[in-house]
Amino acid sequence: MSVSMKNVVVFVTDLNKAKAFYIDLLELPLAGESQMLLEFYPGAVTTLGVALAMQDDARALVGRHTGITLTVKGINKLCERLAAAGTTFIEPLEESPWGKMAVIADPDGNQFAMVEIPK
Repeated sequence: MSVSMKNVVVFVTDLNKAKAFYIDLLELPLAGESQMLLEFYPGAVTTLGVALAMQDDARALVGRHTGITLTVKGINKLCERLAAAGTTFIEPLEESPWGKMAVIADPDGNQFAMVEIPK
């Protein structure tokens, strides 16, 4: 038997606002789209799904820390663009001995960490 991960899903209340955030601001590569789901990272073994919260159990998961960390090349420039667009920063961009990190929230309050680790 073999078990692997297909995707990780974040639930939202407005897919159009989510689309503007994830595609236009974060510039995540879109793998597929339906009326209820955006899927990112085409060709990846594991994708990120952004799904419309249709049921009470899913709605209870909207607006929380997701536990998802995105690796970003050029985090300073991305944070500037996000701030100019009015994105909420839960934790501002900070530099540490291991790299840079910020925590942002999407329009529904779902929180993501973003890191840039020098090579």
